[in-house]
Amino acid sequence: MPKLDLEHALDVARRAVLAASRVSLPYFERGVAVEMKPDDTPVTAADRAAEEAILATIRADFPDHAFLAEETGAHAGSARTRWIVDPLDGTRGFARGGSFWGPLLALEHEGEVVIGACALPVLGKHYWAARGLGAYRDGTKLAVSRIATWKDATLSLGELRRMLAMPEGRAVAELITTSASTRSFGDPAAPAMVLDGRAECWLEAGVKTWDLAPFAVLLEEAGGQFTCWDGTRSIETGNAIGSNGLVHERVLSALYGVR
Repeated sequence: MPKLDLEHALDVARRAVLAASRVSLPYFERGVAVEMKPDDTPVTAADRAAEEAILATIRADFPDHAFLAEETGAHAGSARTRWIVDPLDGTRGFARGGSFWGPLLALEHEGEVVIGACALPVLGKHYWAARGLGAYRDGTKLAVSRIATWKDATLSLGELRRMLAMPEGRAVAELITTSASTRSFGDPAAPAMVLDGRAECWLEAGVKTWDLAPFAVLLEEAGGQFTCWDGTRSIETGNAIGSNGLVHERVLSALYGVR
C-alpha cells in the first residue's frame, strides 16, 4: 500500500471543511427544523448536508479510506486509515442563531491522528494542521500563547454544566476561580480560543471521539499540548485538556488529584 501523502491529505481536509461551511451557511441564514436523535441530541438537514459534502470531497481522492461519521456511523475501508467526521459541531447553537458552530474533521493513520481541520463558518475562520507541517488559520501560521502562570491565564470551557456534575467538578470550579478569566463559548469556539492565542487552556468532557480528534494535532502543531484528563493522549475518553503547554501540568494536577 502506498505511503500516505500528508500534504495531499491536508489539502483534501481543508477543502472538505470549506465545502461543509459552504453547504451549511444557507441553512443557517434561512433557518432549519431541528429533529431529535435516539440519543436525545439534535440534528438538522444542515448536519446531513455537511456530512455528505465532507464525505464526497474526501472520497473523490481517497475512495478506499474508512470513516467514522457522527450522522452515518462507521463506513468500511482501509484498516490503516480512518477519517473522523463531525459535520456540524454545535447544532443547538446553530439552530438558535449562534456563531460558535462548525465542521470538525480528523485523519487517523495507523492509530495516530495526523491531520485535523475545523471551521467557524459564521466568523469566516478555517483551521487545519498536519503532523510536522504546522497549524494554520486561513493560511496564517498559528502559535499558542506564552503565558505560563495560572493566575494570568484565561480558561476556555466546553459544556460547563456537564463538567461541574462530574467527580472532578470541584477541581474544575477551582481552576475557574483561580484563573484570570474564564470563557464558556463551547463547541469549536472553545479550543479555537487556545489556537488563536486568546486562552491558555481548553477543557472539555462528556463528548464523543469526533468532538476531540482534530484538536489532538491542531493544538500540538500550534505549539501546545493535548491530553485527556488522566494524562494520556487518547481521543476516545470523551474528555480533553488542550493548552499552550506551559499551564498544562497545573491543570492536569488539579484534575488528576481528584482520583
